[in-house]
Amino acid sequence: MEFRRAFNAAALLEKKSFFLFGPRSVGKTTLLERQLPSLKRIDLLDPEELSAYAARPKRLLEIDPGPNRALVIDEIQKLPSLLDVVQLAIQKHGIRFVLTGSSARKLKRQGVNLLGGRAWQAHLHPLSFHEISNFDLHRYLLRGGLPGIYLSESWQEELDAYLSLYLKEEIIQEAVTRDVPGFSRFLETIGANSGEELVIEALASDSGVKASTVRNYLDILFDTLLAFEVQPFTATKKRKAISRTKLWLFDVAVANTLAQRQTFSKGSDAFGRAFEHFIVREVQSYLSYRRSRQKLCYWRTTDQKEVDLILPGEIACEIKSTDRITERHLKHLVCLREEKLFPRLAIICTERERRIMDGIEIIPWKNFLEDLWEGKVTS
Repeated sequence: MEFRRAFNAAALLEKKSFFLFGPRSVGKTTLLERQLPSLKRIDLLDPEELSAYAARPKRLLEIDPGPNRALVIDEIQKLPSLLDVVQLAIQKHGIRFVLTGSSARKLKRQGVNLLGGRAWQAHLHPLSFHEISNFDLHRYLLRGGLPGIYLSESWQEELDAYLSLYLKEEIIQEAVTRDVPGFSRFLETIGANSGEELVIEALASDSGVKASTVRNYLDILFDTLLAFEVQPFTATKKRKAISRTKLWLFDVAVANTLAQRQTFSKGSDAFGRAFEHFIVREVQSYLSYRRSRQKLCYWRTTDQKEVDLILPGEIACEIKSTDRITERHLKHLVCLREEKLFPRLAIICTERERRIMDGIEIIPWKNFLEDLWEGKVTS
C-alpha cells in the first residue's frame, strides 16, 4: 500500500532549502525518494559516507548537484559540522538542500545555528486520515500512524521493538540520560498521561524521579519530536481559565503501548482517549503541513469546564466518542458560547450524520476531517 503524503517536499524546496525533522520511522526517506527521485542523496547513516565527510567536509562542494542544483543529506545530526559547508554551498554556489533528521537535540547541544535562516524547518508526522485510503478508525487507534507498523501483521511486536529502539538509539547512545530505568518509568507515566495537563510535580511523583529530572526528560521528548504541546486558551473573561499546557505523545499507538492499553472496545474509556488523541494529532498535522501560524489550544476553567480543541477566532470543538450526542454533551460549549469569541461551536463524534443542536454543530469525525483537509475548518 502506498500513502499519499500531505507534505510536499518539491514545492517547499522550490522556495528554499529546508530541514525535514521527524521521529524515526515516520517515512522521511521514503517520502523524499518518491517526491524528489532525481536528487543525489548523502546518507550519513552509512558508516563509509559518514567517515568520508567527517574527515573532509569540503568534499560536499565537489559533488555535481545536477540540473536541479539540489542535494539531500539524511540524518544531518550525525555530523553537525557539515552544516558549515552546507551554508557555504547555499551562499556561494546557490545549491539547495533537504536536510533530514530525527532529532534537533544534538544540533542544539553543539551550538549549531541551523544555518541562520538560510533554511526553513519542516516536520513529517505519522500518517493521517487524509493520507490513508480506505481508512479504518479502529485499526488506526490500535496501530497508530507509523507506516511500517500500520501495515504490519505483527504490529504490537513492532511497536514494542520501536520503543526499545528509540530508548537505545535516541536516548542511551546520545548519552542524554544515563538513568535508563528512570527514563523508562517516566515514559510509561507520560503514556498514561498523554493528553493531560502538564504538572511537573505530579509526573515526578508518578514516575519516581525528581522534578528537575522530569523537566530534562520533557526537553528530550520535545527535542526528539516524541511529544508536542497544546496551549491553553485563556482569553475568556466570564470564567477564569487555567494556564497549563497539555502534552500529547506524537503517535496514538505509542501512547497506548506505553500506557499498556493494547486492546479496547468502542465505548470504553481507552477508546475515548485514543479517539481524542487521534483528532488532536490530525489537526496538529494539518496546521504543520499548511505551515499555518494558527495555534491549537484547549480551554479549561478553574471550575473544571473544558473544551478539547480550540482554534482561536475560528472554531471550538468538543471531542466525544459517542454515537448519540445529547444535551449534557453541550454544557461546556454553551458556557464558552457566552464569551462570544467563536463563530463556530461543534462536537466531533461518532454519529453518522451532521446536524445542529441548540446552535451547536454535531459533526461525524470523518466529515470533520474531510472538511479540515479541504481547508473548510480554518481560514
